[in-house]
Amino acid sequence: MHIKTYIDRPTMSRAAARQAGRVIEEAIAARGQARIIAATGASQFDFLAALTASPDVDWQAVEMFHLDEYVGLSIDHPASFRRYLLERLIDKTSIPRFHFLNAERDAAAAARSVGQELSAAPIDVAFVGIGENGHLAFNDPPADFDTDEPYIVVELDEACRRQQVGEGWFPSVEAVPQQAVSMSIRQILKANAIICVVPDGRKAAAVQSSLEGEITPTVPASILRRHEAVTVYLDRDSAALLEAATRGPVRERDDE
Repeated sequence: MHIKTYIDRPTMSRAAARQAGRVIEEAIAARGQARIIAATGASQFDFLAALTASPDVDWQAVEMFHLDEYVGLSIDHPASFRRYLLERLIDKTSIPRFHFLNAERDAAAAARSVGQELSAAPIDVAFVGIGENGHLAFNDPPADFDTDEPYIVVELDEACRRQQVGEGWFPSVEAVPQQAVSMSIRQILKANAIICVVPDGRKAAAVQSSLEGEITPTVPASILRRHEAVTVYLDRDSAALLEAATRGPVRERDDE
């Protein structure tokens, strides 16, 4: 695992986007296409803005999947991850191939259908974050580390639902759906590379537990340490609780 810490969120996001663009272009050069997994949420705003602004990525050769989606939520809802990806990734790049999790009516069927497409070929890179409760995608603690299903229907815990309210997606905890379709832990770990983007001081405790604590289902993101090609991008605030040796130097600039 590589951990990179930057002076602030914009600098961190630009550095992560540069690596993401390189990985995508390397996959296209090797196989003629790249298959990616996109994360959503407030933590990914700056990263996706920097990535979609890159002039070097051939988006016409990219196929996209996403990590998760709420059960029963319309694509028109402000918190819909399908809407998020349309506005922040697909419309900006004209990606021709993308697979949406439509869990408005039959979540299990959506999980099976998109899971079959996902399993058809290797994933080149997965973009992920870490939740305030340590979740990875919507795998809240205690996460299922054993299932081989590509996508699963999960229950969202109260801490996760409070985070969604705190980020402004919903007016109250009661308004947050209680279930979601989430990519499974094992499926995430099948990606050839993982880029984990985690800004903000409210994530500091989860970052510390995930990177320095026990690898355990009660801290789902801790499993990332078992993958051979993970790069974690932090800003100074999200890295604040890490030991200096783990945190590494704070970078004032992002020209790598």
